[in-house]
Amino acid sequence: MFELFDPQNTLRTARFTYTWDLGNGDVIEGSEPFVRYNYSVSGNYTIRLHVDANVTKRAKPLTGVYSMDVKVLDAIKHIEMKGPTSYQLSENASLSFRVDGSPPMWVCWRVLPHCITDLQVGCRLAMLYGSTLSLNHTFTTTGVHCLDISARNDISKLQTSYSIYVQRNPHSNLFFIIPSAAVFIATFSFIIVFACRPRNAKSKISVSSNATYSNIEMRIPGDNEADPSEVSVTVPSTKQQESQPLLK
Repeated sequence: MFELFDPQNTLRTARFTYTWDLGNGDVIEGSEPFVRYNYSVSGNYTIRLHVDANVTKRAKPLTGVYSMDVKVLDAIKHIEMKGPTSYQLSENASLSFRVDGSPPMWVCWRVLPHCITDLQVGCRLAMLYGSTLSLNHTFTTTGVHCLDISARNDISKLQTSYSIYVQRNPHSNLFFIIPSAAVFIATFSFIIVFACRPRNAKSKISVSSNATYSNIEMRIPGDNEADPSEVSVTVPSTKQQESQPLLK
């Protein structure tokens, strides 16, 4: 928009012509001191305005050239989550998001366990200078979680939410199952061995322990014996009376 400053009203009867060079190759000419235009591509542009003022038919037109630098931004149109929506418990999960909008952008995110809103849990703020945001988070509870994320730049703001499912690691139970199975097998094996061991050794011990000895006779030969070094001990049994030399 062009605003004329004419305190003396010298140009109150003048006829103005405005030529707008929008910096991208498009030129608009008209009699209005403003122009409406939508840029298709964001970026930095230099707008140049050429103003012609015809005061009278005989006088030479008054001209002026003005310029201005403008920055065209894209509004944030979409926030897309890249990657899976299912993670494991106690896993350092990497989350990736694509934000369609002109940087820089302020991104705020938080994870709500079981999708229960907690006003005491604030969001984590991150500055995004590109289009991809990478986050790291460790889930400490199983079930459905809600990830709330919002992004804004100088001209727009967008907020969305994603559902994430967290489950236990199926291999984590092996650390408990394997030791428990080993203990069970060892206990069961001990019971089988104890129950099936042979009993004949006990019977032999009991028979030998019931033996009784009596009438032990020790004979030392005298001087008239042929071999004075022989000592005989006889233990008569209950059935037969036998004498066997034990020591020689």
